[in-house]
Amino acid sequence: MIAVLQRAFSATVYADGEFSGSIGRGLYILLGVQKGDSELDALNLAEKIAKLRIFSDEKGKMNLSVNDIDGEILVVSNFTLSANYAHGNRPDYLSAAAPADAKRLYDYFVSLCAQRVRKCATGSFGADMRTELVTDGPVTIVMDSTVLSKKGKG
Repeated sequence: MIAVLQRAFSATVYADGEFSGSIGRGLYILLGVQKGDSELDALNLAEKIAKLRIFSDEKGKMNLSVNDIDGEILVVSNFTLSANYAHGNRPDYLSAAAPADAKRLYDYFVSLCAQRVRKCATGSFGADMRTELVTDGPVTIVMDSTVLSKKGKG
């Protein structure tokens, strides 16, 4: 799984032209599910994200997590994070999980996030979405669950 986290003052998502979800201060997350991803990938990401200290404390140091600031999370599915752009000018998405698997793991990831923060909003899986984001920082972090699964090995 690939997650792109952006620290947000606010974020809103519209799916197929209809309001789907919004948050105040917190994290805007684009989530891409890849072939071979599992529930463990979702769990590892959700746990790391909830504890990630990327919000400023009273001294201006990034020392607080989304939980520490009583923040919110907005998760938007994004299969294009699996883009292979190495050949030619039209990327392929062959490493993206099949839609049924991706939706199942996306929903599971969202449920894990909802257990860890006060509010977790979403887009609509597979829909044509428009988002509005007011970034904070900006702070943007790309996480890959394969990196977390290798932690502690070797």
